[in-house]
Amino acid sequence: MKILHISAECYPAAKAGGLGDVAGALPKYLTKTGLDTAVIIPRYFTKWLNQQTYQQVFSGEFYMGQEQIYFSIHRVENDPTGFPLYVADIPGKFDRPGVYADANGHAYQDELSRAISFQLATLYWVRSLEDRPKVLHCHDHHTGLIPFLVRHAYDFESLKSTPTVFTIHNGEYHGAFPWNKLYLLPAFDSTAGGLLDWDNMIVPLASAIKCSWKLTTVSPGYMDELKNNANGLESLLKSEQSKSIGILNGIDTNIWNPKKDDFIAEKLGRSFKKYKAANRQALYERFNITEGLPIVVFIGRLVREKGAELLPEAISRFIYDEHKLGFIILGTGDPNLHQIFDNMRSHFPGRFDAALEYNEGLAHQLYAGADFLMMPSLVEPCGLNQMYAMRYGTVPIVRAVGGLRDTVPDIGGEDGAGICFDYYSVDEIHHALIRAETLASDAKVLTNLQKQNTKVDFSWEQSAKAYGEIYEELMNDGE
Repeated sequence: MKILHISAECYPAAKAGGLGDVAGALPKYLTKTGLDTAVIIPRYFTKWLNQQTYQQVFSGEFYMGQEQIYFSIHRVENDPTGFPLYVADIPGKFDRPGVYADANGHAYQDELSRAISFQLATLYWVRSLEDRPKVLHCHDHHTGLIPFLVRHAYDFESLKSTPTVFTIHNGEYHGAFPWNKLYLLPAFDSTAGGLLDWDNMIVPLASAIKCSWKLTTVSPGYMDELKNNANGLESLLKSEQSKSIGILNGIDTNIWNPKKDDFIAEKLGRSFKKYKAANRQALYERFNITEGLPIVVFIGRLVREKGAELLPEAISRFIYDEHKLGFIILGTGDPNLHQIFDNMRSHFPGRFDAALEYNEGLAHQLYAGADFLMMPSLVEPCGLNQMYAMRYGTVPIVRAVGGLRDTVPDIGGEDGAGICFDYYSVDEIHHALIRAETLASDAKVLTNLQKQNTKVDFSWEQSAKAYGEIYEELMNDGE
């Protein structure tokens, strides 16, 4: 392989958010360009991973402090993802069904130990290879120590000249831990210790920003935002801007294709109206929403960064004011929000319903059947849901932040594709929903906009080309 992506997630093997989509799509499209690309993730006990067959390619052991870690690396046979997918099997660390949390949404308490063990297992395997990757592409803080370790840890001295790319998918999470946990890391050149430090903590995200050869974010808009709002890393990002670039994510147009999607009730054919009507009807039958109401959906994690905390008040206020939209929630997250949304189902029959679960197939049906997708995000580095929605003929209602600003021009301007608002508040959502209701009152105008959105090109080809150029530059520099 020439490029090895190292990630905590990869669709369809293990996904909790957009990171999984990117790690499952970008390598596929890079491979199509002729660039040999592989991915390694932890061996979780997800349904998809448990159904695969494997070939063991390496086994080893190392100490993490006083804990002896045994691990093995396996390749998933027959390349069902479209590229070589490897898993690091580390007993006691990842042999659980959830990626970051259990079935009840409670985060695992040994996340630090898990993340470090995965990074070390990956590097010991890479070190053993006769034909090593030319570039290591690390994703988010879970792999943020790798750019430092390959440069300064004695065990990985043979990897010192291997270029590293680091992509920030979500700068909200830094992975910080105190210096008294330093014993978990292998020995390294002590004069380089400052590269781990930020604000008297070991901060993997900060270390990766300092040590990676190239730094990317998942949209140009998010790169600009991070320089002004990165939870304390603003000055660091500004100082490293010469090696930084924002590259907008794409979507896998083979998976997200309304013309061929087996998850939806009616595939998109010659008649857009027939396609939309049939899929909307499927939602009326699946959820307790009054037939004839335009449908607004929220699909995603029920966490603050996605704006989920604003939804109960925003939706309740809109319904109490006797506006005419129906609302459907699909997602998991904050247990308190689960309870609130469960109560709202009985409080607003015919106007509100929810599926508090992770359900990929149902997500496809919601994109196809809804009229609007709501994304009131506090932060949104790129956002993929708005791209999925537009491809399926659903109008995004978004807060103009990060990648949402890059991809959803407001209908008030030229080439408008959605409804945008600026501030993170219930009032802003309320006004945006009134605009949506007004738009929906003219069926012809709404249908034309929805149909127009299906033609916007969000494929991975351009993004893959941009990453390919980065790799080519780094491989030349590394020789």
